[in-house]
Amino acid sequence: KQTPPAEESGVQIGNGQTIGSRSEQDDYFASMTTPVGTLALVADGISGMANGRMSSTLAVTTFMKEYSKVTRPEEIITYLDRTAAVVNRNILQQLNGQGGGTTLAVVVLVGNRLYYGAVGDSMITIYRNGEFMSVNSKHTAEVLLEEKVLAGQMTAEEAKDSPVRYHLINYLGYEGFSSMEIADTPLELLPGDQVMVCSDGIHEALTEIELETIMRKGLPPQESAEQMIEAVHRKGLKHQDNATVILLSGG
Repeated sequence: KQTPPAEESGVQIGNGQTIGSRSEQDDYFASMTTPVGTLALVADGISGMANGRMSSTLAVTTFMKEYSKVTRPEEIITYLDRTAAVVNRNILQQLNGQGGGTTLAVVVLVGNRLYYGAVGDSMITIYRNGEFMSVNSKHTAEVLLEEKVLAGQMTAEEAKDSPVRYHLINYLGYEGFSSMEIADTPLELLPGDQVMVCSDGIHEALTEIELETIMRKGLPPQESAEQMIEAVHRKGLKHQDNATVILLSGG
C-alpha cells in the first residue's frame, strides 16, 4: 500500500517497498497524522498463502482505525497495548486453526517524543549523528539461542547454524501471544533525528553500514527510502523477502 510522502505537522515521511523474489506482497504499511501526532507502522505477514496478507492488512487497518479515536498523548500507550490484544484475537478468529500471523512495528511521533510498540522481527531504529540506534528487540529464537550460548548449553557455532534461528517466538495471530514490546515512557528525540521502521526484508538484505551510507547523504526521507529499496534490488539476493521501509523526520 503506497501512501504519498506527508509533511503535515512538520513531520516528513518517506516510504519504499519491494516484493523481492516472492510471488506475493505480505508486507503492509501505512501512516497518518492527527492532531495528536503522526502514526507510522509496518506489518510483515507470516506464511505464504493469503493468511500472511490477511494478517498484516488486518493489523495495520485496525491500528489505524483505533488511532483515529486517540484524543491525547496520554492515551497512546494504552492504545498500543489494547489494540495489539484486539488484533491478535481477530487474526486468530480469521485463521480458524490455519497457520498465519504477522509482525508489527508501530511508532507515534508527538513533537520530539517517540512512542512505540513492536512484536516479531520488524525493526524500529533511530538515526542520530551518522549512526543507527536500535529501539526494539527482535522476537526470534536467535535471542533464546544466544542465552543458551551464554549459559554454556551450546556453542556459538551451533547457535549460528541452528535451523530455528530466525523463527519468531512472538507475533500477532499467535496462540501464546501475551503482549507487544511497548515503552512505558516515550523516547526523547533530538533535533536532526530520523526514525526508521522496516520489515526484516530491509535489515536482512542491507547492513547497518550500507543503510547509514544512504542516510549520511542528508536527503529528504522519501529519497532515502527509495535509495534503500534500490540498494536491495542491486543486491539481487536469490531469496529476497518482501521489504518495506518508512522514514520519519522532524516533528
